[in-house]
Amino acid sequence: MSPGEALAVFAAGLAGGTVNVIVGSGSLITFPTLLAAGFEPVRANVTNTIGLVAGTITGTIGYRRELEGQGGRVRSLGVFSLAGGITGAMLLLVLPGSVFETVVPLLILMACGLVALQPRLSRPAPHPDSDREHSRWLPVTVFLTGVYGGYFGAAQGVILIALLGIFLEDHLQRLNALKNLLAALVNGVAALIFVFAADVAWGAAATLAAGAIVGGHVGAKVARRIPTPVLRTVIVVVGTAVAVRLLVG
Repeated sequence: MSPGEALAVFAAGLAGGTVNVIVGSGSLITFPTLLAAGFEPVRANVTNTIGLVAGTITGTIGYRRELEGQGGRVRSLGVFSLAGGITGAMLLLVLPGSVFETVVPLLILMACGLVALQPRLSRPAPHPDSDREHSRWLPVTVFLTGVYGGYFGAAQGVILIALLGIFLEDHLQRLNALKNLLAALVNGVAALIFVFAADVAWGAAATLAAGAIVGGHVGAKVARRIPTPVLRTVIVVVGTAVAVRLLVG
């Protein structure tokens, strides 16, 4: 990477780490930046996963107070997140790179749609049911989200916060803390697999991680004050532009 590209990757890591804690779609900033720096899509994806995992851990630590009393949820859902992350990461490694290059623009467009619809998706059901938390559908959907997160991951957090808002009755900040932890598990196990089995751009990953660590800390501090509608709009516009660019070649 040139010095300018390295600076852009660091700045993307800073922004992506912040956004992941708050909204959960930081990869829509970091992944296009790695593509712009000249990395091919699959290599950019694995580098992105490894680079951002430190930021998700930082953000989770910053939200540790909101995790108090959620040990049971962490243990029960964490297993499904880990299993999903392993499955998604293995799919990325086993399937031809051409498959990823074909589907990634569609995944980005889907992620942008989820970001745009997040407020509606995250709205609890009109008739709360105390049995929702014990529904078999929650772990199943958490597993499937983990598969998506291990394979690509953009807006994984958006999907998780929507699911948790539907199935769990709790304060949004506590659900956001749980979302951050589950996403960290998915990203962490996928990153571990990629370290040993994928072609990683280590310089870019380290630069991205440096920015993401700071961003995760910042995100945990400002998550209650940042104007998320503005942030959401920027993410959707940028992500859509990237997807269209990839589709038209």
